[in-house]
Amino acid sequence: MSTLDPVAVFRTEAAECLEAIEAGLLDLTHQLDNKDLVDAVFRGLHTLKGSGAMFGFEALAAFTHHCETAFDRVRKGEVAATSELVAAVLAAQDHMRALVDQPDADHGDTGHKLLAQLQAAVGGKEAAPAAVPAPAAVREAPAKKTNSWRIRFSLPANSMANGTNPLGLLDELRDLGECTVRANSSAIPPLDELTPTELHISWDVTLTSEQDRSAIDDVFIFVLDDMELSVEEISGAAAATAAPVEEKAAPAPVAVASAAPVSPTTVAEFRPVEAVPVKREVPAAVSQAKAAENVRVPAERLDELMDRVGELVIAQSRLSQLASASTDIALRSVSEEIERLSGELRDTMMVLRMVPVATLFSRFRRLVHDLARETGKVIELVTEGESTEVDKTVIERLADPLVHLVRNSIDHGLETPADRLASGKSEAGTVTLSARQAGGEVIISIKDDGRGINRERVRAKAESSGLIQPGQPLSDSELLQLIFAPGFSTAAAITNLSGRGVGMDVVKKTVEALRGAIDIASVPGQGSEVSLRIPLTLAIIDGLLVRVGAGRYVIPLSAVEECLELSLEEDLRSRGRSFISLRDSLVPFLRLRDLFRTGTKPDVHQKVVVISTGTERVGLVVDQIIGDHQTVIKSMSKLHNNVATFSGATILGDGSVALILDVGHLVAAGQQQEAQLRVAG
Repeated sequence: MSTLDPVAVFRTEAAECLEAIEAGLLDLTHQLDNKDLVDAVFRGLHTLKGSGAMFGFEALAAFTHHCETAFDRVRKGEVAATSELVAAVLAAQDHMRALVDQPDADHGDTGHKLLAQLQAAVGGKEAAPAAVPAPAAVREAPAKKTNSWRIRFSLPANSMANGTNPLGLLDELRDLGECTVRANSSAIPPLDELTPTELHISWDVTLTSEQDRSAIDDVFIFVLDDMELSVEEISGAAAATAAPVEEKAAPAPVAVASAAPVSPTTVAEFRPVEAVPVKREVPAAVSQAKAAENVRVPAERLDELMDRVGELVIAQSRLSQLASASTDIALRSVSEEIERLSGELRDTMMVLRMVPVATLFSRFRRLVHDLARETGKVIELVTEGESTEVDKTVIERLADPLVHLVRNSIDHGLETPADRLASGKSEAGTVTLSARQAGGEVIISIKDDGRGINRERVRAKAESSGLIQPGQPLSDSELLQLIFAPGFSTAAAITNLSGRGVGMDVVKKTVEALRGAIDIASVPGQGSEVSLRIPLTLAIIDGLLVRVGAGRYVIPLSAVEECLELSLEEDLRSRGRSFISLRDSLVPFLRLRDLFRTGTKPDVHQKVVVISTGTERVGLVVDQIIGDHQTVIKSMSKLHNNVATFSGATILGDGSVALILDVGHLVAAGQQQEAQLRVAG
């Protein structure tokens, strides 16, 4: 089995730490006086600096130290948190990411420019010394009176396995001032019961320092919740009496120089230490359980496992088909058991691949912040339905399209503060990102309260570009869909944000590649809304297997509402109007036999499968409903990319291929047919 590269693990955790820092900075933009947010950003920078130094990323540690020092000054009240400071550290954070990804690359004078910006943001004073100090907890502070402290602490048995270096903690204490240390080895078990990776030593430390209590708290800030700690202030005479004799640490289980850093994903769980003696006792079993709550697995392994589960589902389908044709009771019993187990395994696998859209939406806070500064607009970002879960592959592919849509809403949709006030609106424009689940789809919407889409400009641009003929009649939805045409743009000039006409084209191509669809609505003067309808998963779905003529097809079960019988007489009577009455409402239907040109006669007892996408419903006339089928989705060949009726294919138990119907396309076709019939009537 391959082992994880420690540097690769650090880069992953550093990326998570940088995301946490960015989230804290963006929150701080709206609450500059929030001390908890200042502390959270400081802790994130402190973690990144310490972890970087541990893994040899010296340039990262040195640069991050400047930002950490700036926020340390804010924590101590020496300078105030300002929007300029937040902007400077956000820009510096991008440089930190570059130092993580390419530590040996030549980054020019970017770092010096950013530090100059940071220095200006904190009032023109030095933000930090020229070089990062080796200890992680050195604090630049004016001279203070000497204090003496008695510090007793012990760490959980599994501390070293979790990446905590007790010797590093002692070194940080020594760097705070004159320090004497006594190691207590009384809890070390007999040799035959000793586990070398477990820690059984506690320490009694007397510290004389000009630093205050907060400097001691900072040493233990990342291990506080899982340890026992007592800090007492003592007088000078008592300090001389209580000073323990420094001893060398017991040699047993202290080999942690290459231990992994504490995961930065736990930054938000840490709390400031009270200014009173603290003692926390955490049972070893609980501590170990916390460490085992999450396991980091490469995405490629999940994809490979998903492929294996798909092949298992196909094999199970074949076994079920063989068992149904056999009179062997034992074979049928085994087949049913394997069908149950493979279904549970499939459901478990699907859950593993699902991630909340919050991971996607959180990326846009920084984008909106930067665009607001660039355009001079006042923008509020609102997110809704962040707990909605989608397949991780869908999340990855939607990132770029949503960037284009958000930038488009801000540039084309939202007005300047002056224009908004003149039109009776609030100065701040709102961009809303929302997600909700509807059947087997997730609908992600980008909405703004701006000026809306100017239909006349869209038509004029489309006619001048040759996309439509002058005066060609178009419905409102068809006209709005023109903005997704390649090269289409109504921008008066090309800017850093838009104007080249490529962004919306990228959105359309990506969504269609995901077997999704785009809906757009706009009210002049009130804003626009673009909705992306995307399948929840791209791997395995439950489907309804049907027969049309001699061919078999799969309808996604999540889109099926109900099934009705359509006799031959009713079929003949409905010729020319293609509507069925369903509980006092007329539902249009499509004859798949005619659509697919099977050339066969209809069965005597045809069935109508009613499908829906949101509020739109359409019936599909099929010859036979075969039953439920676990469908492993296979991509269509490049020769069939333009066949919109089908979204993919699957392999049946007998080895034959069944095509998967594209529900969205069929519903749109049914609604179009209904509209034509109403006009003709």
